[in-house]
Amino acid sequence: MSHKIRVIIADDHGVVRAGLRGLLTAAGLDVVGEAATGREALALAQALHPDVVLLDVRMPDMDGLQTLAAIKTEMPEISVVMLTVYANSEYLSRAIAAGAAGYLLKDAAPEEIPRVVRAVAEGDMVIDPDMLQSILAHTPSEEDAFSPAQVGLTPQETRVLKLIALGFNNDAIAETLVVSKNTVKTHVRHIFEKLGVSDRTQAAVWAIRHGLVD
Repeated sequence: MSHKIRVIIADDHGVVRAGLRGLLTAAGLDVVGEAATGREALALAQALHPDVVLLDVRMPDMDGLQTLAAIKTEMPEISVVMLTVYANSEYLSRAIAAGAAGYLLKDAAPEEIPRVVRAVAEGDMVIDPDMLQSILAHTPSEEDAFSPAQVGLTPQETRVLKLIALGFNNDAIAETLVVSKNTVKTHVRHIFEKLGVSDRTQAAVWAIRHGLVD
């Protein structure tokens, strides 16, 4: 990105917010606001329009999953990473459905957090593909079984979509398919338009539910 990545931290524990602020600031990221409740996080997102919101799942006033849904409905361009102590399949499933770009446990290595923030700010998905696939395998789909061709995806777009679902970022897709990064970005944009989705997580969900990933 051409500008410094702007981040809001939302967690009801001050010591956690302070620790995250230190980690992100030391990594060259710009922490533009902190919130202790879900409603505060939503209000800050509306006022500051950050690139990324780091959002705890369990918070007072309005929980993180409700806040995630509100942010993505009103401001879909903001990337949201859920940061939680709960390795809970129901939480992850709901977070994916609401548009989370990442899902991190609080016991993650400290250096992982700035890396994930940078990745989602660039439009990548940071949710373990195996975990995603396992959860979706037990989640009934209400979608019609459209094939990639039926929604207008070209063979190359289908290959790109499969790699997205496997967790590849744009650089890795470009290297795998031996094309430029700009070409990959164009394919990704067309995929989003054709599937009617706004981010890589939703595209990955579509791919898994329609059998593109074994």
